[in-house]
Amino acid sequence: MSDLPRKVRFAVVGCGGISSSHFTGIERTPEAELAAVCDVDAGRAEQYGAKYGVKAYTDYGRLLADPDVDVVCLCTPSGMHAGQTIQAAEAGKHVVCEKPMAIRLSDAERMIEACDVIGVKLATIFPRRMSPASRFVKKLLDDGKLGRLSLCSGYVKFYRDQAYYDSAGWRGTWAMDGGGAMMNQGIHTIDLLQWLAGPVDSLHGYARNVLRDIEVEDTAVASLQFKNGALGSIEATTTAYNQPDHRIVLHGDKGTIVLTGDEITTLDVIGEQVDIPQFEPFTVIPDGHAAQIRDMALAVLHDREPVVTGHDGKHSLEIILSTYESYRSRREILL
Repeated sequence: MSDLPRKVRFAVVGCGGISSSHFTGIERTPEAELAAVCDVDAGRAEQYGAKYGVKAYTDYGRLLADPDVDVVCLCTPSGMHAGQTIQAAEAGKHVVCEKPMAIRLSDAERMIEACDVIGVKLATIFPRRMSPASRFVKKLLDDGKLGRLSLCSGYVKFYRDQAYYDSAGWRGTWAMDGGGAMMNQGIHTIDLLQWLAGPVDSLHGYARNVLRDIEVEDTAVASLQFKNGALGSIEATTTAYNQPDHRIVLHGDKGTIVLTGDEITTLDVIGEQVDIPQFEPFTVIPDGHAAQIRDMALAVLHDREPVVTGHDGKHSLEIILSTYESYRSRREILL
């Protein structure tokens, strides 16, 4: 461990909207420091390089050749994640990858294999797993407080108008977005649902663009069968005007838990009083990102796996891609 730097040195690749959460997370991590930024837009790269007083790159290959970079945070379009992760692994860099980690399951598997073979760490950003409420619910389930699960569902209903999809050429495309309401907005809820109640054994789904002029789906539903025997459903849309719904509902033979956003709004256990703790304030963006970035810094320093690995990132991706395949093939998909 003596050859490790005192602080783990991060580079942010892609200085668009979500990058601000990564910059904040690095700033808030005592064990980390920002070493460089990279963006294909030279003006943007220079802007952020000057803002943080670090090196600015427009060439990803040159960034990866920089010995002052230990970890890259990929904040680029989803369709670029696989190639960029494999390049980073080959350069000996650890990777923090925004969701979804890839847009094809085969690409996710190649990313995991490349990082495993070369011996670098791969973390997938799922900040809702880091919330105190989510972790408390996970422990309750692991401790059997709900008993045998029966019905476990996730709902993610947002509103994105046509202008949102028209605002960037990659939005709403199969090639770069990899999907729509499920892949872009719904993946956090899907990941959390399968983390709490999963894994999923099989599903039957529908996913199509009902209202928006896009290649991918603006609305999707899936019926799930979990390996533990429970049933469930996913509802995802970007057409729910003024009616946001961001919720997970878990039923078992001993009670019910409802997570609304990242708050426990229902916790009823038969014959037992379970109190909800007074959690520290938590905002998914940026607090969840900050927690995952610090976790990656500690994983590098202590040579352990990140709390949300590449293998973890693959599970929600498989559910989403299987929903698309189910709709195309009109059949149940075994995961």
